[in-house]
Amino acid sequence: MACRPRWNFPGGATEVKAHELVDAIVEVTETGSSLRANKLRIVDELLSSTPRLIANHTAWKDSWKRKKDRDALNAVEGRAGCRIEVGLKMNIAEKNVKSLLKNLPALRNPTISNLSLKGWVAVETIIDEHIVRELIPQLKAAGAEGIIEYPLNKVVY
Repeated sequence: MACRPRWNFPGGATEVKAHELVDAIVEVTETGSSLRANKLRIVDELLSSTPRLIANHTAWKDSWKRKKDRDALNAVEGRAGCRIEVGLKMNIAEKNVKSLLKNLPALRNPTISNLSLKGWVAVETIIDEHIVRELIPQLKAAGAEGIIEYPLNKVVY
């Protein structure tokens, strides 16, 4: 008799039960953080997917339904994100801001706020996560200090 995989674990997250019940699992994951938290590791990627909005032609002609579809699309883009973005904050002397802005991407322009220390400002922006590692040395070379990278829950464009 052949051994069949057990596809439906009763109640709760699959990765929590992996240590007790199986040698390996196939899991749909966005970041893998839950897998790492349960001391599991990704050994191979079987499939990569992106969200798609698919609308019925008749429904798309209805302005109320089209608005609802666009609202749903904005929620998916902001939450799951076709892009993963992070916030970046730093302090810099005012005299070095122009040099910093040459290397600092932003949706429009970064936010610049005065610090209580005269001659210094705080700069804040949102950038694609994949460029942070390469960007930070350039920011430090431009004079940025106290650089903080933080995750974002949602970015709506």
